Amino acid sequence: MMLMDLSLFTYIKFKVTKNEFDNFCPFQLSKSSTVHIIFPSFVNNSSFIIEICRILLMDKCIISWIYFLLLLCGATIGEAEYMRYKDANQTINARIEDLLKRMTLAEKIGQMTQIERKVASADVMKKYFIGSVLSGGGSVPAPQASAEDWIKMVNELQKGALSTRLGIPMIYGIDAVHGNNNVYKATIFPHNVGLGATRDPELVKKIGEATALEVRATGIQYAFAPCLAVCRDPRWGRCYESYSENHTIVQQMTDIILGLQGDLPVNFSKGAPYVGGKDKVAACAKHYLGDGGTHDGINENNTIIDSHGLLSIHMPAYYNSIIKGVSTVMVSYSSWNGVKMHGNYDMVTNYLKNKLHFRGFVISDWQGIDRITSPAGSNYTYSVQAGVNAGIDMVMVPYNYTVFIDDLTSLVNKSVVSMSRIDDAVRRILRVKFTMGLFENPLADLTYTDQLGKKEHRELAREAVRKSLVLLKNGNSSNQPFLPLPKKAKKILVAGTHADNLGYQCGGWTIQWQGDSGDITVGTTILNAIKSTVDPSTTVIYSANPDSTIMKENDFAYAIVVVGEPPYAETAGDDLNNLTILDPGPVTIETVCGKVKCAVIVVSGRPVVLEPYVPLMEALVAAWLPGTEGQGVADVLFGDYGFTGRLPRTWFKRIEQLPMNVGDSHYDPLFPFDFGLTTKPGQAGYSVNGAYRKVAKRISFLILSLIVALVL
Repeated sequence: MMLMDLSLFTYIKFKVTKNEFDNFCPFQLSKSSTVHIIFPSFVNNSSFIIEICRILLMDKCIISWIYFLLLLCGATIGEAEYMRYKDANQTINARIEDLLKRMTLAEKIGQMTQIERKVASADVMKKYFIGSVLSGGGSVPAPQASAEDWIKMVNELQKGALSTRLGIPMIYGIDAVHGNNNVYKATIFPHNVGLGATRDPELVKKIGEATALEVRATGIQYAFAPCLAVCRDPRWGRCYESYSENHTIVQQMTDIILGLQGDLPVNFSKGAPYVGGKDKVAACAKHYLGDGGTHDGINENNTIIDSHGLLSIHMPAYYNSIIKGVSTVMVSYSSWNGVKMHGNYDMVTNYLKNKLHFRGFVISDWQGIDRITSPAGSNYTYSVQAGVNAGIDMVMVPYNYTVFIDDLTSLVNKSVVSMSRIDDAVRRILRVKFTMGLFENPLADLTYTDQLGKKEHRELAREAVRKSLVLLKNGNSSNQPFLPLPKKAKKILVAGTHADNLGYQCGGWTIQWQGDSGDITVGTTILNAIKSTVDPSTTVIYSANPDSTIMKENDFAYAIVVVGEPPYAETAGDDLNNLTILDPGPVTIETVCGKVKCAVIVVSGRPVVLEPYVPLMEALVAAWLPGTEGQGVADVLFGDYGFTGRLPRTWFKRIEQLPMNVGDSHYDPLFPFDFGLTTKPGQAGYSVNGAYRKVAKRISFLILSLIVALVL
């Protein structure tokens, strides 16, 4: 019997045997069965209700009255209704359709809503049927929160989602772009530009596997990675998030999706999303489309290019991602020839969904629909209309979710946004949730907490650092290499702002959105790596910016100078006029390398101006943004491993040349795309003893010349 709308009630069910009911009830059950009772929604303690019911069932005198009262409350007693969407044995499509037909408009729009954890609570999840939550850059449960802290927070929100009428679990997303980089003690891998230098898709896949485990260690199921931008101008502040200026390399690196989500089963349906188990996460190909080609490298700007250029340079990696089962695609802030991608129906719906047959869900970027208008947010209702009608399925609101929900509800009620568009969005979201087993395993446990910062993951990151290093100069002639350096020397100098700064080493998107300076997490600085690598008899002197006095008062065998860029992310990293290393880096190079033979290591997210300083140095290494495992730098610098990395992008001479990519008519680089000198493990490089012998030979020659002159 149903007396009122189900949304006003709490649904309770419990098992009883035939004998329990046959003896006491005024009706008969044919077998052991389930009692399902609908109580007013304010009665929400199910275990309390069930226990009361079991006690009352044993009382012969009042059971008839209970039955009568239950009928008055709108209770039904008998066989439980079969919920097909809860049956894991059903096909995913059958489960989707069964659930979709049960959902109200409010429940559907709730699934399309992603909110920031700062405004989320169990009550909000339940009241608004929220489908997803995220942590923005630096958004954490507590400073230096443990894996257990993260799990507790995620589960609390999940329980709110599960307490809704239909119990649809939420999916939690995070920017795990080089490891689970928001989380203290997580393994921080090199940023994508460094991984592009490795040319090693299998390594990148392993990094995806490790990242998935470290994300799951915190109870999170969804990573906003990988970034598939093809950065065509290093002035762009997100260039380090791009694997290369060459789309072929970016395509190869999409193997990280297989690491994050798992290898596809045989005969898997092309275009469908895939997540292979509780130790995997949903991945996100971003930012669709053309984000790396904006005019002058300005973030969120206009990509001015014909359709052939867009499809041949910026699209190919998305083909690979869809074939590999990527679960979600994030739309770019940027425009294509003046049309905002967040409102581009032709590219989002017609091309991505219809032509490429992508069947996962499309998500906006952070406040992405707001930026459809200029200024951003000036006509939010129109932004909702344009974004959803363009084909965006889930909107990263992230704060003013009630405004988004109200506006979209109104637009549907006015038939400005069709119910079929809403249903398409929800089907896609549910498909990902069913595929990844979220309905069967919605709550996280402590199974994977030991994966956070695991030793094996740090060793993998160390390997990635080794393979990412690009040797740009090695000695002043090919037969006199400077690297590798000898481990044994009387005294060596390590200098530069980036030698002993873990935050600088990791770059942006590390602990904080913009990154930070200093010991922001757990890891090994390049300085500490050098100290642990050299012979115990070698004295290591460190000075961030040594002056001439230090250079005069010490007899250094050689010097290692580590300089580079400060951390940054997105628009804050746009640099249209300079692209120089952080002060006092240039002065440090001149002071040190002008007095002693030196190797310069550049820690940066992109090529920077170096041409004036190259003649001063014996060796030059591009280390990119190596992450927490600085030991990988020392491994190669001192010859335990060889240099193998190759430039993933062109190293320009002067900023006035930009944009300049391989194949351009004005191509005149300092170091060309794909350049990289190599060394072999144990190869002889600079020899301190050899240097002494050269000096001795010169002195001997001078003495001999003097003797000959005197005799004559």
